[in-house]
Amino acid sequence: MNKVIMNTEIPGYEPRRGKVRDIYDLGDKLLFVASDRVSAFDVVMANGIPGKGRILTQISKFWFGWLEKNIGLKNHVISCDVVDYPEPFNQYPDQLEGRSMLVKKTEVLPVECIVRGYITGSGWKEYVKQGTVCDIKLPEGLQQCDKLPEPLFTPSTKAEQGLHDENISPEKAREILGDEKYDFVAEKSLEIYTKAAEYAATCGIILADTKFEWGFDGTDIILIDEVLTPDSSRFWPADKYEPGRDQESFDKQFVRNYLEEIKFNKQPPGVHLPEDVIQGSYERYAEAFEKLSGEKFE
Repeated sequence: MNKVIMNTEIPGYEPRRGKVRDIYDLGDKLLFVASDRVSAFDVVMANGIPGKGRILTQISKFWFGWLEKNIGLKNHVISCDVVDYPEPFNQYPDQLEGRSMLVKKTEVLPVECIVRGYITGSGWKEYVKQGTVCDIKLPEGLQQCDKLPEPLFTPSTKAEQGLHDENISPEKAREILGDEKYDFVAEKSLEIYTKAAEYAATCGIILADTKFEWGFDGTDIILIDEVLTPDSSRFWPADKYEPGRDQESFDKQFVRNYLEEIKFNKQPPGVHLPEDVIQGSYERYAEAFEKLSGEKFE
């Protein structure tokens, strides 16, 4: 595996450190750097997964290109090549190569756009209690991880670091965003999910659910943040899919399952993940990239 990078250090610049990313403000642009930190249940673990940030960035890069080509969808990426970055960032390929993106700065829309094609996670827990997901009534008799009759747009609030995102109803999201922005992001999020799920299926992967973030660049609403990665999506191997139970996955559910096993209290500080969980997570992330892109991760 690769060297682990928990934090980037660029002299003269102090990034905003999110759960897994370091973000450098360059005026009208941002530099996103995906570290190897691991976040689960909104808590950052004590150690990271070597190479994780590079894998996630390469998956996002693949999907941004695929969506632009197949849907004509605009995004915030300017360049992923360190040589294109302004000084002094172009002097630090050892920290930035393969794990960073220079992007447009946008006005971020204050709602995370989640699309669910299968019933799992917090959606399954709500369904068991009251037969709904984000207050959307669903048919009776669904099993855990069943495919939904049609994909659902189930938005959530964007929480500050250390707090949990909260599922909200589509009506509440419309109230926050206004009709025009809501209609655009709801329609586009469902379109992206549907097209991406169809493509992933040809690679032997079920895209169970995912979340998107959108920003306004002064002219258009464009796709921002990461997209369709194992940190923002649930990817399941299609050949092992079986409703009625938790699924094997290519995403950080592997880490979540370990934390559930040890009865982690879902509060900081994060625990030190054992080597088999680190290795298993790395292998799943790398396999997801290779299946989707058709390329070998080095």
